[in-house]
Amino acid sequence: MTMSEAGDPQPEKGKAGPRPGFWKRLLGFDSWLHSAASLSVVTLLAGWFGTYIQYLNAYEQKVSETAQADMKAATDAFVEISDAYAEAQLLQQLIYYNYVASANDAGDTGNKAMVTKAGRDAYPDYVRARNGLRKNSSIYVRKAELYIDWPSNLDRDPAGTTANDGDPLTESLLGDYNFDCDAKENFPHYEAPGATNQPDKGTDDLCLVPNETQKQIAIGSKTVICAVDDNGRIDHSRPSREINWHSAKHHLIVMHYCYELAHGQISTARIWASNSAVSEQKRSDFLKNKDIYQNSLDHEVVRLDAFLSLAMSQLERIRVKYRPSSFYCNLPLVNYAISDRCTPVKIAKSK
Repeated sequence: MTMSEAGDPQPEKGKAGPRPGFWKRLLGFDSWLHSAASLSVVTLLAGWFGTYIQYLNAYEQKVSETAQADMKAATDAFVEISDAYAEAQLLQQLIYYNYVASANDAGDTGNKAMVTKAGRDAYPDYVRARNGLRKNSSIYVRKAELYIDWPSNLDRDPAGTTANDGDPLTESLLGDYNFDCDAKENFPHYEAPGATNQPDKGTDDLCLVPNETQKQIAIGSKTVICAVDDNGRIDHSRPSREINWHSAKHHLIVMHYCYELAHGQISTARIWASNSAVSEQKRSDFLKNKDIYQNSLDHEVVRLDAFLSLAMSQLERIRVKYRPSSFYCNLPLVNYAISDRCTPVKIAKSK
């Protein structure tokens, strides 16, 4: 008998034939998944994408709510603080200018009567505004830090800052260091992009160097100040402190300190505005130094304007922080690979 006549060889009894491949077993017509395979895969993918879309919608909604809350808090703090300082400074100037006009012997009687009434009418409002500023100055500092500085800092780790942040700059420190409100270096300034000619502080503390004579120095967008004794000499036993002009908090600390100094300078004008008698000696001394006092008042306006400019810039940074994410951020799995660019809310990294 030939091989052809014998037919195909039969598998030996008790031995299985070749095992089908994976895909054949998974999708083959003889598989138990025959009726459910395609439906299960489609259902799984649809469910996964549906869950992903729901997650994206919930995330975008949360980001939108956080953005609105941050912008409202920052805007409210900005308006409240700027309004309080603008009013207090305006009234301080009214007291000063009206007294100068009244104390000038060359003025006519009618003009003196008019400015005297204006100055004394402004005095109760001045007392109220100044007391309000004294009461809330520390609160304003913290509001500026919490609602303006922190949210606008795109690199800030939320878990990296504690209640005790170690910032040594306070009004008391400015007083102890005899901070000069009218020194050029002590005004807000910002490093120009690409600038390479900024003074180098180096590794040594300038204030601890025995031969150093600079009481303050502008470095980049900061001012380094040294402690100065009552004779105007640097106290080389005390370290330097920095004022960061990119910080709304630091702006307000300096602003209120300088406002209170100006308040003391115009004490004679305040006595007059309170409808109390002013001695001839006080009047003479005041008029002799009136240009110095006016200079200080003008510098307060400069500081307020610098704060307003910085705060508006910080508010815009908050807006940019919550800008809509790009198309790539909405692609499955891709957003995790570039999560640093897709997450507007900085994720805490510290324990």
